[in-house]
Formats: sequence, C-alpha cells, structure tokens
Amino acid sequence: MTEVVVYSSNMCGACEMVKGYLELKNVNFVEKNVSTDLNGRSELTEQGFDSTPVAMIGDQWLSGFDVKEIDAALALIGQTE
Repeated sequence: MTEVVVYSSNMCGACEMVKGYLELKNVNFVEKNVSTDLNGRSELTEQGFDSTPVAMIGDQWLSGFDVKEIDAALALIGQTE
C-alpha cells in the first residue's frame, strides 16, 4: 500500500517543490500527473480538489506546499528523519 501520493500537473512550480522536499527527506512516493493521468485527475476531483499540488500522506490530504503540514503528516505514518 502506497502511503504517499503526489498529485501534480505540468508547469507547476509548487508541485516540483513538494516532490523535491519529499526526495530530500528520502520519502518514497508515487506521482500522479493529472495533466496526463485521467484516473489521477478523477481521484483528485473526487476529493474536492481542482488544483495542484495535492499530497496524500497516509489518510491526510494536503493542498499546496507547506513544510510543517507535510512533516506532521509524515510523522503520523512514521516517516521521520
């Protein structure tokens, strides 16, 4: 079961920041680019989101790039440095 999914889109600077931050923390994640992945886009809109980035960490959905929110969600799934 994947615990971290990043919903991104083309030409999204904040998406690159989320992915880069997770990589920096050595967190494995699955990326779903909603510009090309129609299933990913459906998953995102079903959760009420219409823009990227959105990260699903464990059972938490986080919109945008907020280091404190990401760190708190990672801690809940045991992904701490």
